[in-house]
Amino acid sequence: MPYADLHVHTTRSDGSLELEAVPEAARRSDVEVVAITDHDRVQPFDGPVVECDGVTLLHGIELRVETDGGQRIDLLGYGLEPSTGLEAILEDIQTNRIERGRAIVDCVESRLGIDLGVTIGGGFGRPHIARAIEAHPDAEYDYQDAFDYLIGSDCPCYVPRDVPPFDRGRGALAESSRLVSLAHPLRYRDPEGALALATDLDAVELRYPYGRDVDCEPVERVIECNDLLTTGGSDAHDERLGVDGLSRQAYERLDLPT
Repeated sequence: MPYADLHVHTTRSDGSLELEAVPEAARRSDVEVVAITDHDRVQPFDGPVVECDGVTLLHGIELRVETDGGQRIDLLGYGLEPSTGLEAILEDIQTNRIERGRAIVDCVESRLGIDLGVTIGGGFGRPHIARAIEAHPDAEYDYQDAFDYLIGSDCPCYVPRDVPPFDRGRGALAESSRLVSLAHPLRYRDPEGALALATDLDAVELRYPYGRDVDCEPVERVIECNDLLTTGGSDAHDERLGVDGLSRQAYERLDLPT
């Protein structure tokens, strides 16, 4: 198992794992370092890193930004101490998340003739809606069906959300973090375009469970040619940590706070 899982989500965004339960989940997977990288939301940490029940919890974030070409990509910030610039971005994002979530819920409820009974607050996202749809006795959709037929891109109840431009988001993360990495570069519609932006970052997420065969050679080439660091993690949204990540040696190269 990896020594460090640097991409983990909790219930503070769209994960199902409570923040307080992360150390126990990490120990079950023999993971010693976990970066909490909830979408567009900071953690109630006192500083960039905390030790909890024998596990190192690194304060991180996953921030979605939009490039000049209109592609939306995700940036990972590690060792977070939020600046006023980042806090302003996140406040705008969370306001939009609530407005967007309410619009999607209204559409789903109207279309299916049901009441999902969800509470829309900070960190709310489509996975919360998909879980509510799956749990409703009168909705004949499971979690994946909800995305495939109702709330996924180009589906009838999909509503896009506002995200900051790449330069603004990168600048705020650079000011607030010890290290900024490009998340899962081979997930984007234009991986080459996403990787071209890595020259403005510190690192690229090389270790990632794509769930399909991928050719990581272009990612490795960009890392080597630009002398970038390597990050990695499971992108966990449940209790299964350590599906991917970094060895101790690879983690120590990042020189993150301890």
